[in-house]
Amino acid sequence: MAEDEVALMQQLHEEHAEVLWRFCLRLVGGDRARAEDVTQETLLRAWRHRTVLESPPAGVRSWLFTVARNIVIDEWRSRRSQLETTVADVPEPVAIDDGSDQLLLSWVVAEALTHLSAEHRAVLLECYYRGRPVAEAARRLGVPEGTVKSRTHYALRALKLALEELGVTA
Repeated sequence: MAEDEVALMQQLHEEHAEVLWRFCLRLVGGDRARAEDVTQETLLRAWRHRTVLESPPAGVRSWLFTVARNIVIDEWRSRRSQLETTVADVPEPVAIDDGSDQLLLSWVVAEALTHLSAEHRAVLLECYYRGRPVAEAARRLGVPEGTVKSRTHYALRALKLALEELGVTA
């Protein structure tokens, strides 16, 4: 870099850097590191557009403030659009109901039922699988209604344990 360019940049920095940094600090809500980044980017753009530096100091400062403000706005828009794009690009989960879940569940329950006693299995098949009321299940099984109720209670507990042994958790 030529000696006159170095002198120009030093002059730019001495005249405007501190005021520009305080302005940037307000723009970025007090984030000191971000304010430094915006200040540095603004001064770099001024160096790239040296014709601006030939203006009176007030014109240069006005240009610097405008550039700094635009940098902050562009960053904000960029972050917002990235968030919007990211959220918009997330596909909705697609539930595929091919019956495989139901088939797998029925196999697991059928396997768990084989671990129960014949009485417990029979009462569950009557009350849950066939959907019969307690009175009808009692009549078909040839036991009192109270027995159907208590067997159902203990059969469900045993079924839960059998399913847990097979790795099924609620």
